[in-house]
Amino acid sequence: MPTFVTGPVEVSVPATCANLGPGYDSLGLALDFRDLVTAEVTGGSGAPVIEVRGEGRGEVPLDESHLVHRAMRRAFAEMGCETPAVRLTCDNVIPHSRGLGSSSAAIVAGICAARGLVAGGSLLMDDDAVFALAATIEGHPDNVAPAFYGGFTIARAEGGTFHATSVSVDPRVQVVVFVPPDPVETKVARGLLPDSVPHADAAANAGRAALLVAALSRQPELLHPATEDFLHQRYREPAMPASLRLVDALRADGVPAVVSGAGPTVLAFVDGSTRAEVEARVPSGWQVRALAVDRDGVRVTARG
Repeated sequence: MPTFVTGPVEVSVPATCANLGPGYDSLGLALDFRDLVTAEVTGGSGAPVIEVRGEGRGEVPLDESHLVHRAMRRAFAEMGCETPAVRLTCDNVIPHSRGLGSSSAAIVAGICAARGLVAGGSLLMDDDAVFALAATIEGHPDNVAPAFYGGFTIARAEGGTFHATSVSVDPRVQVVVFVPPDPVETKVARGLLPDSVPHADAAANAGRAALLVAALSRQPELLHPATEDFLHQRYREPAMPASLRLVDALRADGVPAVVSGAGPTVLAFVDGSTRAEVEARVPSGWQVRALAVDRDGVRVTARG
């Protein structure tokens, strides 16, 4: 039976942007804007003690149904041990239901916290197993891949298993995100998508997604055409009309802009010469953040 380490474990997980325009359910980018989870085994068994600070405070449950704790339970089971009583402190900065990967960050944090609390946890559950479990809990891999591995990732599902490939990001690439005040639930955004799209749209989207890999990795001057989407953004406009108006306005001025994940946050790619000008386009009542691409992914630190 595995044993637990003494003292707390800190897990830091970056925000993420999935889809990136044409890369629907496959492309993801980690952003240097991090949630921090501190977990400690308190001894014996029993209900967790959970404190949430920042985003989600007063809104998310503070019992075993909390997403971080649910992910921890799944990870403990994978490692062959009972879930111990734990104390969790969640310092959240990633906005909830805004398309910046808050649920993926919680899932990755929970799994990695559980692995860090088990002596020899990395031997019982390697990185591939962590990613596979996180993608299974989330239901698709495009956000959990960059949350865990960092950087720019291409994720896919094959025969019930999940895979991720990391691609380098050109150092000139910078990001600005515009976060609206009102959330949109992912299930609502997904519910607006049609069962099929015209073949011409699918073909055009495949070409843009392939171009986007080249643009992000070595030719950022191609980001504007590479981020054009034909599969999902326009169908989701009824749920986030202000976001699509901002995307359209930015793109009309030559700025590579997309809906982040399922929205409603808007992400724009910039460089050092255009960042300030793009930031100034923030709509009234929205938040704007200039973010670096995170290249580390999850970070785990034992404090025992």
